[in-house]
Amino acid sequence: MLLDPYRRPVTYLRVSVTDRCDFRCQYCMAENMTFLPKKDLLSLEEIERICSTFISLGTKKIRITGGEPLVRKNVMSLFENLGNYLKTGDLEELTLTTNGSQLHRFAKDLYSFGVRRINVSIDTLNAELFNNLTRRGNLEQVLKGIEEAKKVGLKVKINTVALKKANENELVDIMAWAHANDCDMTIIETMPLGEIDYDRTDQFLPVSKVKENIEQKYELKKSNHYTGGPSRYYEVKETGKRIGFITPLTHNFCELCNRVRLTCTGKLYMCLGQDDSADFKEASRSINWKKELKNAIIEAISRKPKGHDFVIRRKQAPSVKRHMSVTGG
Repeated sequence: MLLDPYRRPVTYLRVSVTDRCDFRCQYCMAENMTFLPKKDLLSLEEIERICSTFISLGTKKIRITGGEPLVRKNVMSLFENLGNYLKTGDLEELTLTTNGSQLHRFAKDLYSFGVRRINVSIDTLNAELFNNLTRRGNLEQVLKGIEEAKKVGLKVKINTVALKKANENELVDIMAWAHANDCDMTIIETMPLGEIDYDRTDQFLPVSKVKENIEQKYELKKSNHYTGGPSRYYEVKETGKRIGFITPLTHNFCELCNRVRLTCTGKLYMCLGQDDSADFKEASRSINWKKELKNAIIEAISRKPKGHDFVIRRKQAPSVKRHMSVTGG
């Protein structure tokens, strides 16, 4: 098993298969994004090599992210190949975070390759606001994808970023909708990653405030439910479902951090809020890739920091320059 310098086991790998996305969410990226040249990306085979090496070192959970992972050409072949590790028991969970735009096309295949649980990002149920926040998204298409996912047996969790003055007054209603549709939900604070077209102080809404608003209408009880990520869950008495909160700013979750993030170019970020990284591209293309990747991974984990320190202040540069789409959150 991989242990970092603070004796935390690293058992969770998040893999961004592309920095491209068919949305341009305001808190995530600029409207006129410059994406990486496709020639700079790892092949799906090289990504699988890195994943398989992590699995051999004790990784038990892999989450495929983007950008929007389902826009990567032939990405289902990666899910199929990684799904074989579920069959052997070497991998316990293969999952996905998606904006839902392509779910209606791929939900059936995802289930057949062993995916059982997915996260879908929805920040509003107002079609006009949805189009405005995503700059091009179609809410109806996303909702269709969620229904298709549920129909084939996928368990769906809704991820919602809390945005002051945008969806602030809608968050309680989104939770009620999610729970009525048999979906748990997680509410996330916006994070200072990459240059965007807005001042993030105008967007930032502390999740503690959201929780207070929910508790005016619902009774919350702390839950022991744990999915391996940073979300801390509460049972909602009235709905029988769960609400989770991810608080990278008001209360970081570093003490239990068990995860690292691989980009589509082969860089491993040991911390979401730090710029230190390790480049696996060369090792993944080596004739001796198994040995070289194993050594590179062990070395990288030895540099995993104790934690991050996100701050959002007016006119201050983002805490890290890379956009959220590089590491998938």
